[in-house]
Amino acid sequence: MAQFAHATVAGDFVFVSGMIGAGPDRRLVEGGVGPELTQALRNAEQALAAAGATLADVCKVNVYLAASGPDARDAMNAAYLAVLGDRPPARITVGTTELALGAAVEIDCVAHLGDPTEHR
Repeated sequence: MAQFAHATVAGDFVFVSGMIGAGPDRRLVEGGVGPELTQALRNAEQALAAAGATLADVCKVNVYLAASGPDARDAMNAAYLAVLGDRPPARITVGTTELALGAAVEIDCVAHLGDPTEHR
């Protein structure tokens, strides 16, 4: 059992804790950065839904990337855009050496519960 909240609502904002690309069985999905990021975003989507938000409400994403090199970045960018569309939220990507369960990527995000046009 996680020792933290998956999402916390503070005023009009939802703060989603770090999400990795683990499925319901708590194991990382296979395939590396792209599939892991897609699953991490789907996990964030579930946490957002529980707080009354959607991925469309996300205004900032932090990506922590343990894999390095152009192939990893390309896979991350492709998966990110495939899920979040052609008008993605603000993002920072940070390289790191180690993530939970040996994940290649982890994300956290902030969503705004107000009018989505206010942050697009």
